[in-house]
Amino acid sequence: MSNILRSFSSLYFATLLMVLASGVLTTYLGLRLAADSAAQIWIGGMMSAYYLGLVAGSKIGHRLIARVGHIRAFVASAGITTASALGHALIDDLAVWLVLRLMVGMGMMCMYMVLESWLNEQADSKNRGTVFASYMIVSYLGLVLGQLAISLNPELTLKPLLIVAMCFALCIVPLALTRRIHPAPLQPAPLKIKLFWQKVPQALTTVGMAGVIVGSFYGLAPAYIAHSGASTQQVAAYMATTVIAGLLAQWPMGRLSDKIRRSRLIRINTVILGAIVLCIAILPLSGIPQLVFTFAFGILAFTLYPLATALANQNVEQEHRVALSATILLTFGLGACIGPLIASAFMQLIGDSMLYGFMALCTLLLFLRLTQVNYQQKQQNKEVAQDYVMASGDLMSSPLAAALDPRVDEQMVQEQMLNPQHQDAELPTADQELSSMDAEPEAAVTTETVEAVDETEPDKHQTSDRNKPA
Repeated sequence: MSNILRSFSSLYFATLLMVLASGVLTTYLGLRLAADSAAQIWIGGMMSAYYLGLVAGSKIGHRLIARVGHIRAFVASAGITTASALGHALIDDLAVWLVLRLMVGMGMMCMYMVLESWLNEQADSKNRGTVFASYMIVSYLGLVLGQLAISLNPELTLKPLLIVAMCFALCIVPLALTRRIHPAPLQPAPLKIKLFWQKVPQALTTVGMAGVIVGSFYGLAPAYIAHSGASTQQVAAYMATTVIAGLLAQWPMGRLSDKIRRSRLIRINTVILGAIVLCIAILPLSGIPQLVFTFAFGILAFTLYPLATALANQNVEQEHRVALSATILLTFGLGACIGPLIASAFMQLIGDSMLYGFMALCTLLLFLRLTQVNYQQKQQNKEVAQDYVMASGDLMSSPLAAALDPRVDEQMVQEQMLNPQHQDAELPTADQELSSMDAEPEAAVTTETVEAVDETEPDKHQTSDRNKPA
């Protein structure tokens, strides 16, 4: 572990500073808008604009990295992100803030692509899991440190924005001074959305709903807690507790998913998460009980994405996993764009408690959809199992097979059955023709069976994928 940290220390340090800045900026904007009594729809729109920028930045980032290289693309993106963050201090127009959040999202996605493609290329099969596990730990640590930085500046002055700008500027230094070999240019990953939605509907449905829930939490939870009368330090503690829970749950949940069917584990996760968010929405929680409930929320909400990603990858061939990753990121980003907008509309119309009420509704819809798809897949598997297809086995190598073929002369078959020692010599043509006839239907059935494989089947050799924090 220590060797991995030393080998990729420059990339990890850049990640830490970048995520710390993003965490500070997200929480600061939520608290600032809540303090200015901005409408909930604007607060949700800020988070939606950020995730929309992440989605758009995936395309722009590929072209930029292919054109100028990883380090130059990272430096350019960090510069744009720094300027966009400081723009919040110069202009108070909320419409302009939406554009600035969009720019921050685009720049962040490009920087994420640089770091992750670099790590992916430089890591080998022996340490890839450790490399990305360390990357996720550093990312969550940056989010926690961002909340602590907010708690040190409770007045919501310009200091948090200065911290954001400093971190975005300083994250350039480790990559600019690194002695590691530069990675090769990125290859664009084709999107096969329709194919994967047909092949792994449970996984992609979970990814999309996880984006809705996580995006709503990051964008609206600071304002929700602030409106309940909590101080800035209490808001920071609330957010940090949730993020720490998500960090601590990654490894145990990954191990658990290797022992329990992932589709079943996702449904169990969804039911418990729904009960928790419903309690948060209904019960008047404060103090320690409030932190306990949000800790439980973090354990379940932040593990939906890696569980769904692992479920999708176990049902997709290796050569399709790059395209699958692109589809998963797009699905999560779109969910995170839509979630804050809908949740903020509910909060504005009904009340702040509808943030978690909306999440409870999301978990209910997710559970119903997962149950429906799971039932349909089981029915398909039963139908495939009941279909009887003559395969090339013992029957195909016996004289009886020739008797079932209308092209074979009946008298010749009887003579061969009376003289079995000459069977192989006299019936090669019939056997060869039968094999050629049955080969195509058998391949078709095999393909159909593979496509109808239930997502609920566990892959004991597949571990949980990493989860990118918002």
